[in-house]
Amino acid sequence: MKASDVKEKILSALSAAEIPDAQTDTALILREICGISRADLLADPDKEVAEEAAQKALALTEQRAQRIPLQQLFGTACFMGLDFTVTEDVLCPRPDTEILTEEVLRELTDGSRFLELCTGSGCIAVSLLRYSNDCTGIATDLSEKALEIARKNADAILGETSDALTFLQGDLWEALGDSEERFDFVISNPPYIPAGDIPSLMPEVRLHEPVMALDGGADGLDFYRRILEEAPRRLKGGGQIFLEIGYDQGAAVSRLCEEAGLIEISVIRDYGGNDRVVRAMRPVLNG
Repeated sequence: MKASDVKEKILSALSAAEIPDAQTDTALILREICGISRADLLADPDKEVAEEAAQKALALTEQRAQRIPLQQLFGTACFMGLDFTVTEDVLCPRPDTEILTEEVLRELTDGSRFLELCTGSGCIAVSLLRYSNDCTGIATDLSEKALEIARKNADAILGETSDALTFLQGDLWEALGDSEERFDFVISNPPYIPAGDIPSLMPEVRLHEPVMALDGGADGLDFYRRILEEAPRRLKGGGQIFLEIGYDQGAAVSRLCEEAGLIEISVIRDYGGNDRVVRAMRPVLNG
């Protein structure tokens, strides 16, 4: 089958299924499954695609037409320039979360120790260690299946240094057990979608990603309240907390930080101009 014919079959199926940005998904399927790039297609649209590859691409297209995320079908997602394993047990890493990770990296110094709550695939914690020196961390999640994926990603990306990251299972702070450890940084991308909004999410998210990683309660703020109840006690003096937020939650989460006694509160926007991260600090004189 010619490359141009494979492309048209994929694009037609995805368009009929009303897949957002079907052109991009078509190009990704051709590249990943058939080894055909956009440049290849332009240079030689009549290039023959091996029958096995063409059929595999079309079979995957049928699955994508059912609104299964492409990252899950490939089994990997790119985040911070790194390839992370993803399954239906974790959220697919999103570009918005790179904003959170980049902001933490700006503040991370050699030897820092951090705690990440709700780690999911481990993309934040693993990236922080991959791009820093002599740092260590703890990453927690309620889902043991998610932690299995996170451990796999840490081993694959960090290699021999993966022991710098400890994974603990539990519900937010409960994962720490009896430990009274304080951290230089607390980081979280918690569930923050208001429960009533979940039925209106895209099918890729609503049907194929874990609801427990999305549902932030009636107003979307349940996890921020629980995190900020304990965060000041878990931060060292001068320690910082970084929280990913929904586009309309900047003021509310900032207020929760203020009520918790944190200072130097700021809201950081993503590249689309939306509020995306709240950063705050524990006063130095508090310990």
